Amino acid sequence: MKVTIIIPNYNGKHFLGPCLDSLLEQSCQNFEILVADNHSSDGSVEFLAEQYPDVRIIALDKNRGFSAAVNAGIRASASPYVILLNNDTIADPHFVEELLGAVRRSPKIFSVSSKMVQMHHPNLIDSAGDLYTLAGWGICRGTGRPVRNYTKPDEIFSACAGAAIYRRSVFQRIGYFDESHFAYLEDMDIGYRSRIYGYQNWYCPSAIVRHIGSGTSGSKYNSFKVSLSARNSIWLVWKNMPLPQIVLNCLPLAAGYALKTMFFCKIGFGKDYLRGLREGFQGLKYCRRVPFRFRHLFSYLKIEADLIRYTADYAGDWFNRKLWKR
Repeated sequence: MKVTIIIPNYNGKHFLGPCLDSLLEQSCQNFEILVADNHSSDGSVEFLAEQYPDVRIIALDKNRGFSAAVNAGIRASASPYVILLNNDTIADPHFVEELLGAVRRSPKIFSVSSKMVQMHHPNLIDSAGDLYTLAGWGICRGTGRPVRNYTKPDEIFSACAGAAIYRRSVFQRIGYFDESHFAYLEDMDIGYRSRIYGYQNWYCPSAIVRHIGSGTSGSKYNSFKVSLSARNSIWLVWKNMPLPQIVLNCLPLAAGYALKTMFFCKIGFGKDYLRGLREGFQGLKYCRRVPFRFRHLFSYLKIEADLIRYTADYAGDWFNRKLWKR
């Protein structure tokens, strides 16, 4: 098998049927499917065993989060590539074929993100890959834009792990998803790490998947998600930026966290966001930082240039949207 498709699942029985059925209709069938179940209590494992006996199941002893689930799947795979796919998705028939073709273009490509389309608004994009800014914000590229946008392959900061392909051998060099993250920004973290090591992350517009969004957490904003994302955003900076780069970017980072605090206070999640930040700073001593190597200096310089460019692009896009609304 060239690909192992890994689907993390937690009480997502109602999503699994449509997701798996779409995979059975793929133009490329050179793959196996593995569901990593986070100790679901809704009968997911029993449903899979009865209705999809060819699907491999890894049943974890408790809910260990997204990162641990996909890591278990990656370690259990033997294929050169792995596709991570959220359970609340339906894949286009050429999804696997297109991702395979994209990642095999160069050995320097670590991951390729798909074009995720909103399930209930199929004329709108859900994600066209992820970007990262000087403000410490992870940006889900293309969200809410018409699907006619983002039609060309493009290098991105990191792939959205909700529907992306990864070169499995690279994990053995750079490490796996950080399980301390539990969920949220773990894909940004590993994408950042891969770039430090000189790898690339790309976007493939012809690999299309429909996505409900927040199928497991339940909503775009909730106490659990806001707090965890805030904590992980602190760890993301500390683990991947050398100290001189943190000092260089301290002002935009501080501004970014201040603006996010005001935003979440405005929508009623200020305490959750501040609690997450506090937990992030308290947990810095437990973080495993990427060791600085002079041979990676060019990668750090390129990353800094990209952070500047993405920040400028995001700011310009934000102002254009505001002006357009007026």
